[in-house]
Amino acid sequence: MPTLIFDCDGVLADTERYGHLPAFNQTFEEVGLPVRWSDDDYREKVLIGGGKERMASLLTPDFVAANGLPSDEEGQRAMLADWHRRKTAIYTALVQSGALPPRPGIRRIVTEAAAGGWGLAVASTSAEPSVRAVLEHAAGPELAARFAVFAGDVVPHKKPAPDIYLLALRELGIGPDDGLVIEDSGNGVRAAVDAGLRTVVTVSAYTAEEDFTGASLVVSSLGDPGEPAVALATPVGVHPGPLVALTDLAAALTAPRP
Repeated sequence: MPTLIFDCDGVLADTERYGHLPAFNQTFEEVGLPVRWSDDDYREKVLIGGGKERMASLLTPDFVAANGLPSDEEGQRAMLADWHRRKTAIYTALVQSGALPPRPGIRRIVTEAAAGGWGLAVASTSAEPSVRAVLEHAAGPELAARFAVFAGDVVPHKKPAPDIYLLALRELGIGPDDGLVIEDSGNGVRAAVDAGLRTVVTVSAYTAEEDFTGASLVVSSLGDPGEPAVALATPVGVHPGPLVALTDLAAALTAPRP
């Protein structure tokens, strides 16, 4: 059965700029850290896979000493887990408030894929409650219930390692030729391609200039009426119109790998 496997952040919704960044900054304020990431700061942080890992990038010896933070590995691990739980709660509340609208074409393509008998999945190393909240808001509760969700700390290594996609293939019981990944980042493309999967990229707020080598199609979005998609790279000869259709994704799935 052909299956669409969506990344979450930047694919289902523009979550990084309007969700994760303000949630990180609110968390830092609540725990008394003198840190507020700017848009440019966060453009660099998104290159780090995982929220706890992004927070951990703060913990230089000087920063730890200056702010009276635990210096031992166990203490830091517990502290990061506490910070991340609070950040996830703030982020989930933002999603549920409707502050993060779905990206163009998501609900349209999911509806078409479900009607066409395709499998549906999300594979993300973001926290599972966050992923499920975004999915339900982006696809609607009825369609969201049809998704298999692979999220959180369920694999040893985060993107660009292929672990999350290899897990999805195993659990879905499909081979690489049956799954098409929808990603938005260079790290995500590398993870999917190294798992043997073909990939379509819908670029997002922080990723437009990244390296998408190995992707079968790169577009501005999947497109909706009034918000057309623009094809940015077509290495396997798939040329969608202003609305990327399920037939375009099927063509990307069956075309030779780039």
